Amino acid sequence: MSLKINSGLFSNDFIDHHAVLCITIDAEVKEIRQRYLQIVRILHPDSSNLVGDLEKEIANSLLSKLVNPAYQKLTGEKNRREYLLILSQMGKRLAQEAASIKVETQLAKELLAAANVSVSYQKAIAQIAKTQFNDLQQAHKIISEISELNLVYLMRTSGRKITKPPSNQPHNPGQKLPSTPTLPLKEESLTEKYLRRAQNLLETNQLSQATVELQDALKLEPRNSHCHSLMAMVYLKQNQLKMAKIHFDNALKLNPKDNIALEWKPKVDQALGITNSGSQGTSSSKNEEKQPDKSGKGGLFGGLFGGKKK
Repeated sequence: MSLKINSGLFSNDFIDHHAVLCITIDAEVKEIRQRYLQIVRILHPDSSNLVGDLEKEIANSLLSKLVNPAYQKLTGEKNRREYLLILSQMGKRLAQEAASIKVETQLAKELLAAANVSVSYQKAIAQIAKTQFNDLQQAHKIISEISELNLVYLMRTSGRKITKPPSNQPHNPGQKLPSTPTLPLKEESLTEKYLRRAQNLLETNQLSQATVELQDALKLEPRNSHCHSLMAMVYLKQNQLKMAKIHFDNALKLNPKDNIALEWKPKVDQALGITNSGSQGTSSSKNEEKQPDKSGKGGLFGGLFGGKKK
């Protein structure tokens, strides 16, 4: 069976290793390793549940010709740096040629029109990853579909560092672009990536996934006040007021000027019946906390991230 792929970034005489592993273009090495191990468990003969010579042959080809080379390219420091530089340059070229670029898959077409390209892109990649190798005979087509998503994402985020979050600053087409700065852009740390993804997930009320991102961030930086504030907001959206209070308290201990904690902690204290002296009143807030919000509006104080924008 041929594994030749001609769609998406592959059509530019480029091997899209991110598409092979079904990971986002800005994935960190830790995420790449986790995804690689998941794929190996599916494809490697010592751990797979494959039956039939054809499936085993395809699995071996995928693993040796695509998956292993992709992992080596994306985890070796020098190879990874050079590869991401090529991707960045390719994104600029794609943006210039955007009018002539056509995509075939429905997901890529939806990403072209998405209001929040980063969130839509991450959700699409995560969804495909769940079933990427369910049908090995269709694996090359799935990789093509992922590569089209990568192409659209690069095209729409052109000019930004792959390791830097998208800028929300609007650009006036008639305005002259500023010259390239002489100082390099500060590279986003791993903790900052976790926090950015967590905030994006909070905006779409994906609270379980946001919790995982924040837990990973806290393992790296347990004294990060912003991380504690975002974790508090997750609990707040779930009406777990006591846990929200704990994290707001931690945030203010670490940074007394933390804006989120300063705004929301007094409201949590009030809901819990806590007076200025720190004592707890006899209000009905205990019962309120025990009743999870089932309205889908994001908890007692829903709306900070997930509500409709005014």
